[in-house]
Amino acid sequence: MIIEIDFNSDEALYLQLRNQIILGIATSRIREGDELPSVRQLAEDIGINMHTVNKAYTVLKQEGFVKVDRRRGAVISIDADRMEAIEELRGNLKVILAKGICKNISREEVHALIDEIYEDYGGLD
Repeated sequence: MIIEIDFNSDEALYLQLRNQIILGIATSRIREGDELPSVRQLAEDIGINMHTVNKAYTVLKQEGFVKVDRRRGAVISIDADRMEAIEELRGNLKVILAKGICKNISREEVHALIDEIYEDYGGLD
């Protein structure tokens, strides 16, 4: 698993790690049932504190991307609650689209960006 952490970013390390794992799932580099490295191993591989990795795993669990199995550790397990996911996406998009409107980005430009990103992830039609 390739994780890219930007130590110069203003974004918290645990959020970067969380986002990298979500991107891995979206691009099928990480699949349902895959085991994530142990907290200790991933912390060592990336060069960050174990508590940071643990926090990222905890957030992923709370968001329904990971379940923790005593024997297997953190395992990718996508939460099937689609309606909840749509509502969360709606809330996030409201802010993102408001920023775009403030910067005079057109509906057509937003749609083109969404189509481009969705294709990158092999999204559904």
